[in-house]
Amino acid sequence: MVKEDLIEDIKKKRANISVLGLGYVGLPLAVTFANAGFNVTGIDPIQEKVEMINRGESYISDITNAQLRKHIDSGRLRATTDYSVLAEIDAVSICVPTPLRKTGDPDMSFIASASEQIAPYLHRSMVIVLESSTYPGTTREFVLPKLTANNNLKVGEDFFLAFSPERVDPGRKDYTTFNTPKVLGGITPACTDVAKAWYEQAIETVVPVSTAEVAEMAKLLENTFRMINISVVNELAQMCERLDVDVWEVIDAAATKPFGFMKFTPGPGLGGHCIPIDPLYLSWKMKTLKYTARFIELASEINTGMPRYVVNRIQDALNRYRKPLNGSKVLILGVAYKPNISDMRESPALDIIHLLREKGAIVTYYDPFVPELDFENIQMTSEKDLPASVENVDLVAIITNHAKIDYNMVVDKAQLVFDARNATKDVPKASLKVIKL
Repeated sequence: MVKEDLIEDIKKKRANISVLGLGYVGLPLAVTFANAGFNVTGIDPIQEKVEMINRGESYISDITNAQLRKHIDSGRLRATTDYSVLAEIDAVSICVPTPLRKTGDPDMSFIASASEQIAPYLHRSMVIVLESSTYPGTTREFVLPKLTANNNLKVGEDFFLAFSPERVDPGRKDYTTFNTPKVLGGITPACTDVAKAWYEQAIETVVPVSTAEVAEMAKLLENTFRMINISVVNELAQMCERLDVDVWEVIDAAATKPFGFMKFTPGPGLGGHCIPIDPLYLSWKMKTLKYTARFIELASEINTGMPRYVVNRIQDALNRYRKPLNGSKVLILGVAYKPNISDMRESPALDIIHLLREKGAIVTYYDPFVPELDFENIQMTSEKDLPASVENVDLVAIITNHAKIDYNMVVDKAQLVFDARNATKDVPKASLKVIKL
């Protein structure tokens, strides 16, 4: 009766919920569970984040202070660094990072730590869902053994374990944690049943699949699809430059076809946690099975080469006006990985700044969402006066097309513009001084 009793507690909102990892995925998920009427305890090892949450201060753009404070004030939501609270928890979501190591293999240390922190408090009638993006087999082959190493609890009977990939797209208003369909697969059918019963109390649509491995692979398919298609248009951009054809016009023309075509656009490289990284989990996993994921490897090569291609194009643009890159002033417009957010994860702008500096350029940046940059050997502050900054440089490089930037002004005041995002497409006479990707 463990399964039935736990499902009843969940449906009556008597189950206590915990979310491990309170970042871009975990904090919105915790708030979503609280919205549904659950008592939620968020756990994060960073004391500063815990203190901010308990003060009702959000550090995630998708969650407002008002949304957070409502649940903090009511006692519905709280945060802690103390994992011992898991002894009183019935349902746990793991939302921790899964970065790649420099060697290209997955860094599983965060998932390992989370699993090992849960293990001493694992008890009968508990459900655990891993949300961190990872390779197929992680939930069954990596998490499950860590949870059961020092107890006799049986998965699918005493406790329940499933995988449900996060689908967070920072900055979106139309699709949130609540209304983005949630794929979910358990280690056993009973695990799927319990996890589904839990998630469907808070999320509009839950899509159960037969196993955790199917759910893990579905997430990788989503992002591999995007990665490969982006690499196709990035290579197309390089082809069109050699053919002296406008790649943006080509893509818009192709997109008029009402079937059999999906529009992707080129850019200076891939950013964010998912698209540049998730497919490489799959590639790494396949190497362990002596199989080469050729599309993924080639797409990664094309996309990771885009920052260098952009820098070469900037150098060529300056050469047309008899200016060497060495000693030229270059203003980078936008350093977040995508428009209208502050997220810097895997942003191609960081590589572009580094490469420009290597070649002797004097680099500044402006980003209304990122006031300061502190990444490896890059410590910079965003320019305060954009019009003056535009006038004071030899070239403006549009790397991230934030909506808050006045591109008419940029084109009007700049000596030369390199537009990697087609941000100037509607600017009159932009062709006179704008060079596009």
